[in-house]
Amino acid sequence: MGPPKFEDIQKTAASLLNDDFQTKDFSFVAKQKTSVSSAVATSQVDWAGKEAVKTPAKISFKIPKPFSIGGLTIDKLEMDKSGKYTLEASAEKGLHKVPELKIETKCTDLESKLADTNAKFTFTGVKDLQAIFEIKPMKPADDFSAQVTKTVNDKIVAGVKLSKKNLCPDVGLSFAKGPIFAALVAKEKFSAFNVFAHYKVSDAIKLAANYDQGGKTSGNFGFGLAYAGLKGTTLKAKVQQDKSISCSVKHEVAKGFTVVSGARYDTKKSDLSYGLKLTIE
Repeated sequence: MGPPKFEDIQKTAASLLNDDFQTKDFSFVAKQKTSVSSAVATSQVDWAGKEAVKTPAKISFKIPKPFSIGGLTIDKLEMDKSGKYTLEASAEKGLHKVPELKIETKCTDLESKLADTNAKFTFTGVKDLQAIFEIKPMKPADDFSAQVTKTVNDKIVAGVKLSKKNLCPDVGLSFAKGPIFAALVAKEKFSAFNVFAHYKVSDAIKLAANYDQGGKTSGNFGFGLAYAGLKGTTLKAKVQQDKSISCSVKHEVAKGFTVVSGARYDTKKSDLSYGLKLTIE
């Protein structure tokens, strides 16, 4: 397995702290594979509980080999509740004939933001190295970013990322050995640091923590626990710097049917919120 993207250097710890905490709102997600070019149709209905719902559904399609074109994939063709269309597509060796090169394009609004279309080039042709370059083809001088990540001895991941807005690169480093994982990311010209830690107590129990020093999020921290000792069920809990306590339960009711529910209690405001997400695929 190759190195992760720069944004995922800290993922081992960050995913425990951030993923599957449905602590507000209600969602229903249904995925269905069709017989048309093996397309996968996904519909999502969100309800905030207090807001009126006019057009509740968000519908998206993933289409491998559209029109039987090898190497081309429509990763997402989506229409949201406001009627806005999003398109994400990718091309690999089968289309452009360049080994280990993946080209992706993304437009968040096909009607009014074509000029903001983003192109991304990912090259993995060097062992244990990943290089990514992103640019807006119609506005090449406006913005760009480049990143390189490298895995060393399957234990260390090092990465750098720069952009037009930040020519002094962000730097990230992670280390994993046995049950221990740690990551450090330096940003904003080395004035802001994000620290992550993860410890696997056993196959069932995992701990994670993070702390931010400097920058807009200075002083933010979190500590989380995940327990997966029950078949098909994962329990999570975390505390954060705002003195909030969050918990969640993810349960696989049956194959392809998953329920995620959770709650968050703000001890400062004595405020409780909760949410539920049902996924069928």
